[in-house]
This record gives sequence, structure tokens and C-alpha cells, in this order.
Amino acid sequence: MTAARSRRRSAAYAALALGLAGSLALTGCNSHSSKSKKSSSSSSKSKKRKIIGGGAAAAGAGAASRRVPDCYPSTYKLTFSQQTGAGSHVTVKFNNNTSRDCKLYNAPLLRFNNAKNPLPLLQGTPGQFDGTRITVPSHGYAYAVIPTNTAAAKGTEQKSVAVDFMGTSASSVTHGPATVSFAEKRLHISVGKSKVTNWSSSVHGAELAAGVGK
Repeated sequence: MTAARSRRRSAAYAALALGLAGSLALTGCNSHSSKSKKSSSSSSKSKKRKIIGGGAAAAGAGAASRRVPDCYPSTYKLTFSQQTGAGSHVTVKFNNNTSRDCKLYNAPLLRFNNAKNPLPLLQGTPGQFDGTRITVPSHGYAYAVIPTNTAAAKGTEQKSVAVDFMGTSASSVTHGPATVSFAEKRLHISVGKSKVTNWSSSVHGAELAAGVGK
């Protein structure tokens, strides 16, 4: 073999070795790049899951904070007044003197002079849930009316009344009763064979429901 041929063969082997080395380097680089992309994609998905999960938790907390509690009776929140004349009636006023809204269902359950049964309802019967519900805003009011525009409905003067608030189910009540003494408050409230309306957001609405409004 001549010296020239030997040199050409050595050069060919060197070129082949360089090509193989470059190919291996490129493969390693691509593998590293692929792993980096997968790692970056996994990290991105993890962050998305965390963000979505955090958003759902925040939404749940917001819904809980917006949940409106039931109203409850107390002698400081209930007032009674009687109007005389052709449209004689007793007005029951509830004052939500708290810093949160609250809910009232159907009508107040009123037991005058420790009566066994509450005053009948004009819109339904005690223990019957007809779906009426109003939200009383913080420091707002709700009203119910007892018509007393006949002698039988007006009846006699009462000494006291025990008040329960109807709840969400057919027979439930919320946080009652609260007893209001008319004698202590120097009130003259006369109620006989009458009925009470459902709660209303306005006194005029309650009077119309009782048939005594104009």
C-alpha cells in the first residue's frame, strides 16, 4: 500500500469518527431539550391546577359569606300597633337591627294571652309551608297585618303575645318564641277572631293583603 493511499484512508476514518461524534452530540441535545419541554409542560399544568383549585375554593368561601341566615324574634325587634276606624287593624313590625340581611318565611305565629294555638293565617294555615320568603335587609323592616274591622275580629284587649317565626319546613320554627308584654309597653292591642297576613316588605303591601289598605 502506498503512502498516499494510507493517508487517504486515515482521513476517511477521521471524517467518519467526527460525523458519528456530531450525531451523538445532537441526539443528546435533542433528548435534553425534550426532557426540558416535558418538565416545563408538567410545571405549567401543575400551576394551572393550583390556580383553578384556588379559584374554586375562593368561590366557595364567597358563597358561604353571602348565605343569608334566618331572622329570629326578640322583644327588641318586634313592635305592635293598632289603627282604628273603618280599616281597623293591628300591624306587626319586625326590625332587623343586625348588620346582616336575614330571611323570613310565610307569616309570624302569634299566640295571644298564652293561647294553645296561634292565630290563623290569611294565606295558608299554621304548619303549611306555601313558599313565601322575603329577605329583610340590615336595619330594614318587614310587616304583617291582622285585620280587626269587625266586632268579632277586634274582640277584646290582649295582655301579651308569644311570637314564633316559621322556618323552611312545614312545621319548623326559628329561634322562638319571644313574648311581648303589652302592659309593660303600655299598648292597647285588641284582637279577636281574626287572621294574620304573610310577611311583606312594605306596610302597604301587608295592608292590601289584609283587605284594609287603600
